[in-house]
Amino acid sequence: MDKLRNRAETLKIARLLDVEPDELAFLATLPVEDVRRFRESCVAALFDRTPEMLDRIASATKLVPAGVAAAISQKALGPRLAAGVAGRLEPARAADIIEKLPVPFTAESCGHLDPRRIKGIVDRLDEGLVVRIAVALAERGDHLTMGRFVGYLRDSSLSRILPQVDDAAVLRTGFTIDVPQRLGQIIELMGAERLASVIASASGEGLWPEALAVAGMVTGEQRSRIASLAAAQPQDRLDSLVVTVAEQDLWESLLPLVALLGDEERRAVAVLPSLRDAGVLGGVVRAVVATGLWAEFLPLVGVLPEESRKVVADAAGALPAPDLDALALEVDKQDLWELVMPLVELMDDEAKTRIFELPAFQGQVG
Repeated sequence: MDKLRNRAETLKIARLLDVEPDELAFLATLPVEDVRRFRESCVAALFDRTPEMLDRIASATKLVPAGVAAAISQKALGPRLAAGVAGRLEPARAADIIEKLPVPFTAESCGHLDPRRIKGIVDRLDEGLVVRIAVALAERGDHLTMGRFVGYLRDSSLSRILPQVDDAAVLRTGFTIDVPQRLGQIIELMGAERLASVIASASGEGLWPEALAVAGMVTGEQRSRIASLAAAQPQDRLDSLVVTVAEQDLWESLLPLVALLGDEERRAVAVLPSLRDAGVLGGVVRAVVATGLWAEFLPLVGVLPEESRKVVADAAGALPAPDLDALALEVDKQDLWELVMPLVELMDDEAKTRIFELPAFQGQVG
């Protein structure tokens, strides 16, 4: 998940700093928690050192009725400055003013609001207005701002919003959600039919990474359900998932989901055209070496066509000695020898000899 979480954090920082995400490509090499803390530092730097002018305007708005303050915000300040002023007000006063503003203006302002002020303001807004603002954000395609807000919305609001936004918006918003702990409840509010529709949309919309990220942020039965829904897609759509994962090196996000599949579902994955490609199979072996996901990968290897298993066997047998030793240690630690031995049998004599000489293997046969 780290690569996808890092990507989402980078998008959020790019929005905060008003730069293109490509300009922050260097963040991809950093641990995701460091990137998240950097985003929090950016928020503090941007919103804690606001010009004194905003404090003076905020103080002045307390002296006039909310309707007058709203008119000033709309006609004199504009969305960005209005959001800056709202961030300097008490949440109740900010909510009073927002309720007097046109929804399109508020939706545009939301992207400039101090993220730390969102919960206090949202809690004080009329639910109908919250729904209208959320739908307006979806229509604007502002999924990053939706991701900031959605985690703080009541279940009753979400139940009214979800039918009014399309499947792609749900995935994009889930990908950037600031409060991932809420995703489980949002999925429950969707219902089984809508969740199936959302996962099915990932292929046509080019949103498999977003779907994988959402799956990685939920747990237990919900994650298994998403894995099964993905595996149930027509072969060409399911194959597009594997191709996307291979192109973007997202195996650490996909393999834990494959491990949750039943036998028939796993076989449906194993026969995909992309998993007959030597380049793809070599890439997944390298990724498994890097992540240690052998327990997640080996059950899939066991149901691959023989020619594909041979490619995996050759790639594993050609690993550098430290990686091969790490493989053997992990297999021994998790008692995966029953899954590994058929793979060893497919290796050439030189690779077999290297395997047999490993201390972990010697302990197994001894």
